[in-house]
Parts: sequence; structure tokens; C-alpha cells
Amino acid sequence: MAASVREKQTVALKRMLNFNAPPLKNSAAEPVWKVLIYDRFGQDIISPLLTVKELRDMGITLHLLLHSDRDPIPDVPAIFFVMPTEENIDRICQDLRNQLYESYYMNFISAISRSKLEDIASAALAANAVTQVTKVYDQYLNFITLEDDMFTLCHQNKELISYHAINRADIQDTDMEAIMDTIVDSLFCFFVTLGAVPIIRCPRGNAAEMVAVKLDKKLRENLRDARNSLFTGDNMAAGQFSFQRPLFVLADRNVDMATPLHHTWTYQALIHDVLDYQLNRVVMEEGAGGDPSPAGARPKKKNRKTYDLTGADRFWQKHRGSPFPEVAESVQEELDTYRTQEDEVKHLKSIMGLEGEDEGAISMLSDNTAKLTSAVSSLPELLEKKRLIDLHTNVATAVLDHIKSRKLDVYFEYEEKLMSKSTLDKSLLDIISDPDAGTPEDKMRLFLIYYITAQQAPSESDLEQYKTALLDAGCDLSPLNYIKQWKAFTKMAATPANYGNSGVKPMGLFSRVMNSGSQLVMEGVKNLVLKQHNLPVTRILDNLMEMKSNPETDDYRYFDPKMLRGSESSIPRNKNPFQEAIVFVVGGGNYIEYQNLVDYAKFKQGKKVVYGCSELSNAGQFIKQLSQLGQK
Repeated sequence: MAASVREKQTVALKRMLNFNAPPLKNSAAEPVWKVLIYDRFGQDIISPLLTVKELRDMGITLHLLLHSDRDPIPDVPAIFFVMPTEENIDRICQDLRNQLYESYYMNFISAISRSKLEDIASAALAANAVTQVTKVYDQYLNFITLEDDMFTLCHQNKELISYHAINRADIQDTDMEAIMDTIVDSLFCFFVTLGAVPIIRCPRGNAAEMVAVKLDKKLRENLRDARNSLFTGDNMAAGQFSFQRPLFVLADRNVDMATPLHHTWTYQALIHDVLDYQLNRVVMEEGAGGDPSPAGARPKKKNRKTYDLTGADRFWQKHRGSPFPEVAESVQEELDTYRTQEDEVKHLKSIMGLEGEDEGAISMLSDNTAKLTSAVSSLPELLEKKRLIDLHTNVATAVLDHIKSRKLDVYFEYEEKLMSKSTLDKSLLDIISDPDAGTPEDKMRLFLIYYITAQQAPSESDLEQYKTALLDAGCDLSPLNYIKQWKAFTKMAATPANYGNSGVKPMGLFSRVMNSGSQLVMEGVKNLVLKQHNLPVTRILDNLMEMKSNPETDDYRYFDPKMLRGSESSIPRNKNPFQEAIVFVVGGGNYIEYQNLVDYAKFKQGKKVVYGCSELSNAGQFIKQLSQLGQK
């Protein structure tokens, strides 16, 4: 199987940190000590991929932000990993003048323009530091990989390419061009890193089409200039796609507006929805509950805890796409197995008369009985296991608090019924006017999904009734204004998205037995199990990847950047189903769609699907963008 983008991007970073030479195989050699200087963009690219320990192993003693106050370290080489922006270039020139480091390895996240290179050159000349600027590289790494099969374009300044930015009513053509160029620049970097030239498919007449046209042009220009092409020579020697090229499907967020607002039921998507989860890191406030401080006393300071949810965490890898009740059960099982092992360790310690001793003292004992050896060697492993169990217990408990206090299971079940057009067991007004069910935002999300998925828009009198109920519940109605315009516009353009016959099978309430011993008391929460169904984005991909004929996707445009001549109609098309595909949503994506694609790919033997989006927004952030659009 071809290496994933995550591996390729990691290899590219490690190569860069080794002064752009392939990392040495024999680890006996001491690495060269060096400093890494990055900007916020560089930091966001590196942090999901490399831990501080890995950086240290590669000889990075210090990693600093470009625009922080840095002291001179005269005898150390510095590796810069920054975007080629005006202020970054100015700051680098300033470093050269102040002679901060022994040598400079400049790595630009995306290609630097000729004029900016000349600025650096003239600053180096003026500072008499030409010999110290050792290398200048374009790294083409301007995207962030979060999972083996998921990437997003940027985290800093993401509002510049957000749904709101692309769909503003008052947007100028020049602004739109700039947004598209930013997106295309990142996608170009993605394909350079992947080492593959894709076949591009996109719908007509929206932002996705603009991206496709520009990307096609950029790839074509690069391929035409054979001498400097980034897709030939040594880059491609490693390109495992030589026999089959990947399919690149561009979708527009407007295809499906219900999913980004949907309440969800799988672990990773729930974390993203209700907690502060970005770049694979959850930030939680500890002890948010607890006893109120006595009157007059200063309120207790809340500790912020951060947890990294990484690929190394087996529990996370296995359960991030599972329905929440399953996760709660698994956390409990993990905890029970851990406890039995822990007792064993304690028992061993007591035999040795080492109850109070620390682990170090045990391992120094010469009398290594076989039993003790195994206990000692499994201790670090056990402690790591314990750390992960604690992490998931804390995160799952925090999620559960939200589910219970906001009745998210009720919302999830009701929205699934709306989206699959099944019969509803209670009226929408009841949920909206129930003061105990959810926050005003939850109610607004539910109502918007109802409005988006309804075959017939509600009558004026009904709508007024809903509006009154929403206002009484404290909702802000501006998102509805935008969705109304959006719906009127899409009605002319296309048929409403079909959400498949998704269904939820309620499995009854949780058995009391499981709860009594569990830390995660799930009482009263519905045990809902998901049935596999495809969301609109997954369905579009399925049609294009399997070459199915479907009115929804038949008139999608087809670009092949490798065909240097010929119009769109005369290009010979690939007739075979694709093995690899990348879906990219212009205007923002979410973990619900990602999870849906992962589930889809599980059923397709030997096929690889990658999900990308211009930004990752959860429902709260998305509804904010809608309300900004609706306030105009």
C-alpha cells in the first residue's frame, strides 16, 4: 500500500530538520544540535506530526517562534520553517543583520517569490552574512495533516478562507481570486508532497469549480516545464502511484448544509462538537464543577488540561469512530483489565518488601527473578496504559456531561429522522420549547436542519410560530435569514441533497447493571446504534470513484493536468474505477463527514479515501458564520 500523506509529510519534515539530507540510518551518530525557528503556520504543521521528544532526538534543542524575542546563539545552525510573508522576510533580514546564528537554513512552507528572495539576498549582502545563508528551500508543505487520511489547509487565519468568506454577498472578484489562490496553493503543496498528479472532478458553477480550474492550470504549468517540474525525477521515484493516479473530487459546502449543523453520536465528532478540540488536541478546564467557593473568597483558579489524541493511542485509533455508548463501555473494560494488572504489580512489590520504593529502586535489584523482570519491564507500559485510560475517562466524562445536560441523544435521534425523512414521534415545537433540552444553539441547529431538509418549506404562519418559540428560547435568528436565502437559491439550482435512509436503532435505555460499577453513569441516555448510510459527500465520491452513472454527478467537469493539449471534451477519460481518491470540501469540513467516509472505505476492499477541507469547523463555529452572513 502506498505511504499515507501523513507519513510523507513527516518524512519531508524530518528531512528538513536534517538540513535537507535524508536522515541517517545508524542512530549511533550523535545528531547535530540546532535550533528550529518557525512561525505560527510552521508550528501548526509540525505539532500534529512530531512530538517534542522526536524533535529532541533529531537534535533540535530549542524551538522558537520567529516573532518572539530571541537571544543570539552564535555557534549554532538555525533551521527556519516559515511562510514567505512580508513580515517574516523582514524579521529574517533583521536576524541576519543582528548575526543571531552561525548558519541559516531557510525553508519556506510554500514557494517564495523571486522579489522576496532578492530582499533576503540584499539583506545578507548588507549584513555581510552571505556565507552564513547556507541553503534556501521551498518545502511545499503548506497544509496540515491530522490523520493518515485527513488533512486541512490552515489553522491560522482560517477565517480568510472560511465558508463565510467565500459566500459573502458583498465579496469582490479580487477577494475571491485571492481566497481561491490561497486554497490552490495549499492543494498544490498537498499533491507535490503526495507525489501524484490527480484526475480532478468538480461540480459546475460554484467555488469548487473555481478551485479546480486554477489547480488544473497550476499543475499543468508545473508539468509543462519539464526541467523544473516537481513531479518528475527523484520526487516521483518514490511516487507509488505510477500505475494508477488518484481521483480528486472537489465538493462545495453548499451541497450539504445539514451535516455541519448535525448533532453527532461518534466519539471524535462529539469531542469536536462539545469540547475545545483542534489540531488533535483537546483543551479542558479541570474542576469546572466542584463546590462553589465561599462568598467573598476568590473563585478557585481553573486548571486547563490539554490532552493529545494521537495515532500512538490504540484506544483512540480503535474507538474514535464508535458510537459514544460503546466508547463508554470500552473505557470501563480497559479500566477493569488495568486494575487486575495493577494488583499484580502491588502484590509483587509487597513480596519483595518494596511497597514504598519507587520503580527505579526495583529495577536496580540484582536478584532478578523471572517474575520480577516481567513486572518491571511491564511497568512503563502499564503506566502509559494508565495515562491513556485516565485521559479517555476524563474526556468521555466531559462529553457525557454535555450529552446529559443538553439531551444531545434526543437531538441526534430527531435530526437523523428528519434527515432520513422517517416518521417523527414528537413535534419539533415541543423540543424547541422544552427548557431542559439543550442550549439555544442546539435548538437553532435542530430547526435549521428541519428547514434545510424539509421538502416543503413550512407555511408562513407555522414559520412565525417556530420563530416565536425560538426567540422565547433565546435563539439568534440571523442564521435562519441566511439559510432562507440559500434555500431559495439552491431550489432554482438543484435538487435538495438526499441523506440516504440513515436510521438509528434505539437499543432501549442502558441496563442499570453496567452503570453501577462504571464511572461513566449513562443512566437515562439512549443507547443508539448507527446504521451505515452515506452522506451526500460520500455519495458523490462513490459515484465518481466507481464510475456509476447518476444525474447528481454526471455533469461534473473532468480535468486531467497531464494532458497538455486538448479541450475538456476531447480528453480521453479514465473508464476504470479508481483505487485511491481524495475528497476535498471547499468551504469547511467536519468530523462527521470524515467518519462517514472512513466507514465507507472500510467496506471497499483495497481502496483508499482521504478527506480534506479548507477548514475544520464544528457546528458552533459554523452557525456563527451563518449568523454573520444572515446579519447583512
